[in-house]
Amino acid sequence: MKVVVASDHGGYQLAKQIGVLLEELGINYNNIGSDCADSVDYPDYGIPAAESVAKGEYDRGILICGTGIGMSIAANKVKDIRCALVHDVYSARVTREHNDSNMLAMGARVIGEDLAKEIVRTWIGTTFQGGRHADRIGKLSDYETKHEA
Repeated sequence: MKVVVASDHGGYQLAKQIGVLLEELGINYNNIGSDCADSVDYPDYGIPAAESVAKGEYDRGILICGTGIGMSIAANKVKDIRCALVHDVYSARVTREHNDSNMLAMGARVIGEDLAKEIVRTWIGTTFQGGRHADRIGKLSDYETKHEA
């Protein structure tokens, strides 16, 4: 599995810690920034990360900003991305099982490092259940295709 990690200034510290966790889990990842506390614009990091997942350069992506909201909105503008904003372990599991989320967004100012790491462990380790859930994902893909700009 290959994972892209991206953050803005509000999430860069937590993104570094998530990188350490991914290394411990033996997961190949690339942190594309931001790499400092200087104010940056989350779309400048979230959209390229989402595009790289949509193109198949990475299997999944993890986005972190202050609340996770901006990054999740940015990522979900990209066709074929299903980015879930998650702040608890249950949602991390279910978004993989039912929604086949390929990107995870978290808020560094909302959750602590330990919880964030547990969310990532759960999200990385959970597989999509398919079945009726695949039919629902298909409806989303059909909508995206019919309404492309």
